[in-house]
Amino acid sequence: MATDTILSAAFGGLFIGLSAVLLLALTGRIAGVSGFVSRLLPPYSDNQLPVRLAFVAGLVIAPLLYAAATGIPVGIEVTSSLPLLVIGGVLVGFGAVRGGGCTSGHGICGTARLSPRSIAATAIFMTTGAITVFIMRHVLGG
Repeated sequence: MATDTILSAAFGGLFIGLSAVLLLALTGRIAGVSGFVSRLLPPYSDNQLPVRLAFVAGLVIAPLLYAAATGIPVGIEVTSSLPLLVIGGVLVGFGAVRGGGCTSGHGICGTARLSPRSIAATAIFMTTGAITVFIMRHVLGG
């Protein structure tokens, strides 16, 4: 692994952890992306819309700031078909709703708080993801 990859991963992890801790300390909210995004649309049950908008805006702006600071362009290459992306999105959304959260809420915040529910959810979605990749790449040849 290249040194710049290790450093960018370390700094990325540091900033994700720091932002999760700050969000919890300042607002009492867990940094779960699915929860923030799903509560952007009315009806609103609280007055946290500005916090949610800032959180989601940060997700979009952060890679652009990184690119501006480092001069390294942010590139995303989507190699799957649109129908597979739609099916995958629906399944992920369904799983996030059924699991009471997503990878960021359970995987980052929940496991850090040693929540048994989050540890179990993280183990399940990581295992399911690994099995899905194995099947798609080695069984179906995708």
